[in-house]
Amino acid sequence: MSDPQTPSLMHQRRRAAWLFLLPMLVVLAGVAGWPLFRTVFFSFTDATLATLDGFQGVGLDNYLWLMRDPVWWRAVWNTLVFTVVSVGIETALGLGIALILNAHLPGRGLLRAAVLIPWAIPTVVSAQMWGWMFHDLYGVVNAILMGIGLIAEPRAWTADPDLALPVVIAVDVWKSTPFMALLILAALQMLPRDLYEAARVDGVHPVKVFFRITLPLIRPALMVAVLFRTLDALRVFDLMYVLTGNSRSTMSMSVYARQYLIDFQDVGYGSAAATLLVLVLAVATVLAVTLGRVRVDAGR
Repeated sequence: MSDPQTPSLMHQRRRAAWLFLLPMLVVLAGVAGWPLFRTVFFSFTDATLATLDGFQGVGLDNYLWLMRDPVWWRAVWNTLVFTVVSVGIETALGLGIALILNAHLPGRGLLRAAVLIPWAIPTVVSAQMWGWMFHDLYGVVNAILMGIGLIAEPRAWTADPDLALPVVIAVDVWKSTPFMALLILAALQMLPRDLYEAARVDGVHPVKVFFRITLPLIRPALMVAVLFRTLDALRVFDLMYVLTGNSRSTMSMSVYARQYLIDFQDVGYGSAAATLLVLVLAVATVLAVTLGRVRVDAGR
């Protein structure tokens, strides 16, 4: 028989949960909800930084102009290419590094700490550091490549339209791969060891063990890590802006929105770009959760 007090107990727990969440929801609404509402509101106006109090409504004009702007679509393409390539490489490298760190190696504690150093460095600092390394006159990258004979003359890596985006992706991979490795390593350390002992006793090949046991068990954590990195990559700003500025060859959607909001002081048009960026993030989240079937109880 079911306990007659169970529904009442569940109701009390749900009410207590909402009471505990209420302060956080209020703060979140003030910190994130109100600015988002203002951004969406301004996207339907002709507001500028000088006329925030004297704007007029323009309907969907800002969005229509945005849809006709080839620079915007180039920014969308740059962002998507950056996201797909960087997250794909970081996932593969992060999985490999996590498998190595999970092995019983001497000094693996020191190795784990060393791997996290790139991720711990602030993005602006690492971007500035790599900007100097890729400098066409004083950069160590040109010096090394010329020293081993791969290039005959210095190259302007961040100024060349054909090389700038690959350079930005390479820097992002260097910085963000430790984040993926850390999340995957946490999932690997929670796997039950008896499955591996049974596979070893049965003589199963390590490659089959990886694809039949390890990969399916860490899949929920892996999808969460990919989701986090995808959302972070879609809104990339500081890395591209520090390395290449407002260059159209690497301009992301965030850099595009910032240019109109700050440089051109067109709050209405820049807010429309920022609103579309939010919509892209929302669609990407829904697709990632749906296709990856990431559920709260996936680890059970």
